[in-house]
Amino acid sequence: MALRSRPLTPSHSFLRRNVHKYTTAIHVSPHPHCLFPHPPVLLRFRRPVSFPPHIPRSSLTPATAPLLQDAGATAAVLAGAYSLVLTFDTLNHRNLIQQSLSRKLVHILSGLLFAACWPIFSTSTQARYFASVVPLVNCLRLIVHGFSLVTDEGLIKSVTREGNPQELLRGPLYYVLILIFCALAFWRESPTGVISLAMMCGGDGVADIIGRRFGSMKLPYNQHKSWAGSISMFICGFLISIGMLYYYSALGYFQLDWTWAFQRVALVALVATVVESLPITEIVDDNITVPLVSMVVSMLSFGY
Repeated sequence: MALRSRPLTPSHSFLRRNVHKYTTAIHVSPHPHCLFPHPPVLLRFRRPVSFPPHIPRSSLTPATAPLLQDAGATAAVLAGAYSLVLTFDTLNHRNLIQQSLSRKLVHILSGLLFAACWPIFSTSTQARYFASVVPLVNCLRLIVHGFSLVTDEGLIKSVTREGNPQELLRGPLYYVLILIFCALAFWRESPTGVISLAMMCGGDGVADIIGRRFGSMKLPYNQHKSWAGSISMFICGFLISIGMLYYYSALGYFQLDWTWAFQRVALVALVATVVESLPITEIVDDNITVPLVSMVVSMLSFGY
């Protein structure tokens, strides 16, 4: 029977071409008592061939994917924040909306949309720091324009009450600092952050709009605040807080007993409304008192 030779596989060819690299040659001299000299014998011992380890490209993905996701989310939220301010600036410039209304709508939407965008960031530990870059950029922008290092009339008109650049260093600056603090301190791990932002942005913002339009009946202890504004702050702050909690619960971040949560949120909204109505605005800005008292009451109510 004729023996058929097997064809060389790629691995056989590799070994055949590189076998000289992995062999050891030993020269054996003839025995000294031999009468006839013999040529030295060359013995070859093959060593095992160790191939370089294969590193799959997918092994780098788990480390880089969160970084790319957070960077992309930061860029998207920054672009959205800039577009929001630019939109209301354009509407105000074309006299399609009043400056006071434009300023308050920016106040309401900026913080709420910022908090609503937190879920698009990754689950990594650095995600909250990437998110904080967005209000940090706005913070630096307010400082630069507040000290009149750079002039931007559109920003001043859409954010300030009287068109004074130094106003940027008060209420608007406190606003973005609260956004940074809530993102870093509470993030998506506690209802306190989203409730505080809902009360500061939604509750206080709507109170100013309603109070200016329908606030003929003033509070007996503060002639600068009205019953309509305070009632609207309580209702809107409560509803927006519940809406934000439901949004995060639907995404799996919070697990709440809703009967219990309704009572706690109502308590937070009530205390924040009372504090906002006090005649202390000239001493402490509402963008400080409202979110801070909301944080304290929320942490005491929810326990985290």
